[in-house]
Amino acid sequence: MNWEEYVKAASEAAKIAGQMMRTSLGKSREISFKGAVNLVTDHDRKSQRLIFDHLSSLYPEHDFLAEEDLCEDRGAEFRWIIDPIDGTTNYAHRFPFFCVSIALEWKGRVVLGVIYDPLRQEMFTAVVDEGACCNGKHIHVSSVRDLNGSLLATGFPYDLRESKANNLDHFAHFAVRAQAVRRCGSAALDLCYVACGRFDGFWEMKLSPWDMAAGALIVQESGGRVSDFEDKEYSPYGKEILASNVRIHREMLDVLRMGVRP
Repeated sequence: MNWEEYVKAASEAAKIAGQMMRTSLGKSREISFKGAVNLVTDHDRKSQRLIFDHLSSLYPEHDFLAEEDLCEDRGAEFRWIIDPIDGTTNYAHRFPFFCVSIALEWKGRVVLGVIYDPLRQEMFTAVVDEGACCNGKHIHVSSVRDLNGSLLATGFPYDLRESKANNLDHFAHFAVRAQAVRRCGSAALDLCYVACGRFDGFWEMKLSPWDMAAGALIVQESGGRVSDFEDKEYSPYGKEILASNVRIHREMLDVLRMGVRP
C-alpha cells in the first residue's frame, strides 16, 4: 500500500497543531489536573481538536484514539492514535521540549508515525519497512557499543508518589552504569532522539499508546530495537518500553531486571 498520502495528511495536521502551540506558548492558559501531578491545558484540547478536524475531514470512516478523552471505535481497519501535546507539563511551564505525536494503525499494526517538534521545526516520520526521516532526510540510530559510553533517557510515571514501581530504582541503577541519563519530559521526542542517534537508549513504564506508538515505529525504522523490559515483543498497548540502538539492548535489559516491576 502507498502510505505517502497518509504521511502527508498527518504531517499537515501536526504542523497545524504545532503552529498553534508555538504561537500560544507563554500566553495565559487554563490548567486542570487529572491526578496529583498529571496536568492538562486548554491547549491540549485545542491541539487535539485541530488534529481531529483535519484528519476526520479527510478520513471520516477512520477510528480515532487520543489522550484527551477521544475514542471513536467503529471497528474500522484504520485507527489514528494521537497525543496532541506530548510533554504537557513542559509546555505549561514554558520548558521548550514538547511535540505532537500521530500514529496510524492498519489492521491492528502501526504502519506510520509522525512526530513534530514545533519549536525546532523538526518533523520525524516513519513508514513501516521504508525507514525513518527527520525533515525528509534519513536517520539512523547511534553506533555506541556499550552501556558505559551511552547517553540514556527516561521518564517517571504520574503515580510515582503512590507506587513503589516508580522508575526511581531503574534510574539509580542506570545512573551508575551509563555515561549519563536525561529526563526531558516527552517520551515521543525521547524516542525520536534514539532514532536519530542523540540518545543511545530509552526506557519508561506505565505509558499509554499515544505516548509511544509513533515513536516506537520511528526507532524501529531507523535501525533500532524496541521491546518490553523482559525482551518480549513490544506493544503500544503494553505498559513499558525499552528502545535502543540494538548494541546496548542486552545490557539495558540486565539493568532493568534489577528493579521493581509494575
